[in-house]
Amino acid sequence: MGENDNYYNGGGNDRAPPQQYNGQYNGQQQYGQQQQYNQGQWQQQQPPQNGGYDQGGYNQSGGYNYGPPPPYGYNPPQANDEKYGFDQAFKIEKPKYNDLWAGILFLLVFAGYVAVSVIALRGYAAGNAGKGIYDDNRFSINSNTLILFACALGSAFVLSIAYLGLARTFPKAFIWVTGILNLIFAFGTAIYYLYKKYYSAGIVFLIFAVFTAFAFWTWIPRIPFSALMLRTSIDVSKKYGHVYIVSLVGGLLATAFGAWFSATLVGVYVRWEPSRDNPHCGPNGANCGKGTIIGLIVFITFAAYWITEWLKNTIHTIICGVYGAWYFAVHNFPKDATRSSAKRALTYSFGSIALGSLIVAIIQFLRQLCSVARQQSGQDGGIGGFIGMAFFCVLQCLLGIIEWAVEFVNRYAYAHIALYGKKYISAAKDTWKMIKDRGIDALVNECLIGPVLSFGALFVGYACALLGYIYLQVTKPAYNQGGGFTPVVMAFAFLIGFQIANIFTTPISSGIETIFVAAGWDPSVMIKDHPELYQEMVRLYPQVQQVIYDR
Repeated sequence: MGENDNYYNGGGNDRAPPQQYNGQYNGQQQYGQQQQYNQGQWQQQQPPQNGGYDQGGYNQSGGYNYGPPPPYGYNPPQANDEKYGFDQAFKIEKPKYNDLWAGILFLLVFAGYVAVSVIALRGYAAGNAGKGIYDDNRFSINSNTLILFACALGSAFVLSIAYLGLARTFPKAFIWVTGILNLIFAFGTAIYYLYKKYYSAGIVFLIFAVFTAFAFWTWIPRIPFSALMLRTSIDVSKKYGHVYIVSLVGGLLATAFGAWFSATLVGVYVRWEPSRDNPHCGPNGANCGKGTIIGLIVFITFAAYWITEWLKNTIHTIICGVYGAWYFAVHNFPKDATRSSAKRALTYSFGSIALGSLIVAIIQFLRQLCSVARQQSGQDGGIGGFIGMAFFCVLQCLLGIIEWAVEFVNRYAYAHIALYGKKYISAAKDTWKMIKDRGIDALVNECLIGPVLSFGALFVGYACALLGYIYLQVTKPAYNQGGGFTPVVMAFAFLIGFQIANIFTTPISSGIETIFVAAGWDPSVMIKDHPELYQEMVRLYPQVQQVIYDR
């Protein structure tokens, strides 16, 4: 154990908190005097009665008063009370399957994806798919592309594991390395594409590099606070629950699904690409067609986004249950926290997770279409091509902003779903109101871990896209002599890398987001059971005392 370990263990049962605490859990929480940190000095102040809580409703100043969240506000587990498991601690009085329609729709889409995949893979096996990197299949993507996607999968898996290991071993350096690597990679890739006269991709990466440089410059003052939260999340993950086992299982499932999706994508082209050389097509291209391919690619791409987003959010919800148990019961951590949290996420909350994932999947799918259209416009050249590229670039940025907003709400809503089992819409509304009224958005804005992990996933995605481009340039497959398939292949290579990296790194941000949400619902637990973490947060970001306590 290192010197920072007691950031996450509350200092132990025998360590008195630095603040005077006379509270007890008896229907409502009551507080004694609370110390306030001001310019390096702890000063006494008299807190409001009941920690600012009542049984709910608006107070005279117009703010919303939240009653203590069940069950810890009323019946917290006591030290060494072994009867408390996760289900007893976060008890749902009348459990039910929430948002069931979304769960059923998700299963139907998955079944449709399986059906398309089976037909496509059979067509791949029986058709002219090629036998390696170099072949004479000129009418569609083939075994050459399948090998490309396999290389992208391997690269995404290795890079994601290495990135997660860097975060776990060097939390503070992790933030700096992420920013610097993205700058080097973005500018280097832009220069490479411009040198190869692939101007559309070069300009996009150059814009991305400039934006990354500006964003990283604004990060610097917030790095110490972010490093503290990252270190806390990492320390908890090492001691409590099975966080990294969940992350590894999720990453392996994501990689396996990526391989399945890659084979299905290639199989669709091999089975339905109209050509006289395609044995599946009848005379004059019967039984095949561009329209069929476009429709199937749209469907399996959307399904892939929804499935991978559901997988990521399921992992996130499971991990949120573990960190919630740590926050509320650090001295009596439920041994079954990971297992019981997973059971709840895969049963009662299955539909809620599917619904939130559906919204994000639709936005991500539209962004994917914009990416392909932008690259295609760049290849067309001329004034029309440049205007089209600029239009789709702006549209993609707008969709990115919308996606960020929805993801922001989703991540914190799932933390609430993990602990209290509400429906998706109710959890999103309640959590958003709490975040705004309690001022948790200030902590979120101060913490960089979300943007850092997003940049890390982008790094992996763009690395896979660059690998795909170089691979096509080196192997020069017959089907891509005119470069028509380059945007499609690069877009799907990026999708594979980005989604796998997102799933691997989900547990890192899940812990921090759960701490913020739990501190908003019940800040007294932060002050009482995690005093070292609270003091360090205040030292690095003094406004924390207003955010967590004074509202």
